[in-house]
Amino acid sequence: MRWQTWWWVILIVLSPTVVWAQRFGIGDVEVEVISDRGRSLPQYPLRRDTRPAVYRAYLEAVRGENYSVRIRNRTNQRVGVVIAVDGRNIISGDRSNLRPDERMYVLGPYQQETYEGWRTGKNRVNRFYFTEAGDSYSGAWGDYSAMGVIAVAAFRERASYQPWTQEGPGFSDQRGLRRAPPTEGAPAAGASPRMQAEPGTGYGESEWSPSQRVEFDPERRPFARYFLKYAWRDMLCREGVIACDGGRRPPRNRFWDEDDDRYAPPPPRQERYNGEDWR
Repeated sequence: MRWQTWWWVILIVLSPTVVWAQRFGIGDVEVEVISDRGRSLPQYPLRRDTRPAVYRAYLEAVRGENYSVRIRNRTNQRVGVVIAVDGRNIISGDRSNLRPDERMYVLGPYQQETYEGWRTGKNRVNRFYFTEAGDSYSGAWGDYSAMGVIAVAAFRERASYQPWTQEGPGFSDQRGLRRAPPTEGAPAAGASPRMQAEPGTGYGESEWSPSQRVEFDPERRPFARYFLKYAWRDMLCREGVIACDGGRRPPRNRFWDEDDDRYAPPPPRQERYNGEDWR
């Protein structure tokens, strides 16, 4: 009997250590961009990245269409995600560096959430939509430093665990709610006409989107980062990311192959990567 009691004490003490020793990676969080018709936009992954915890892919932007970012937590623990669109944190509106001290959404174990816009209050967001960079939310702040990129950094929680109640998407690090974008005016200095014509994300209509504040203490470094570069179709065709004109591609300069090893080409007779198996 004494031996059995000692054995159970060891199990109780060691179990939390075993749980927190789990190693997380790219496949533990799924990031998709969703149209208002519920379709996951196809992703065209880069062929390789020297950093194992980084995922990069292209996707096609359709001018004027609303979109949402859908994130799925595939782990048995809470995960915090810093989401930046065109370089701006989608909760605070501030310039983002994907750091753990930024405001972030929190996903419970195996939870999936869809984020439809810039958060303007506890229960309101303004929709994301594809537009020209000159009409974008980031462009309104004069920030073209990360235009056309949807970025996500996923963080594990430190060992102290808080009970989770699922009443809606949670977000942490509550420093004042987002400001509205500045009023329209002259484009920022340094933004060329060509840059302004490239795709960006606008500040769309206000919609109901309830959320709650939660406590979450993230680790210092993300266990994975995701970068989705959206571009107009003509650019994806020109760069050879997708096969256009019946699968025919423009001839390449044999002494100057800009696209070598940059991304995975679509398979023969199939234009789009379906985005289902990138994990």
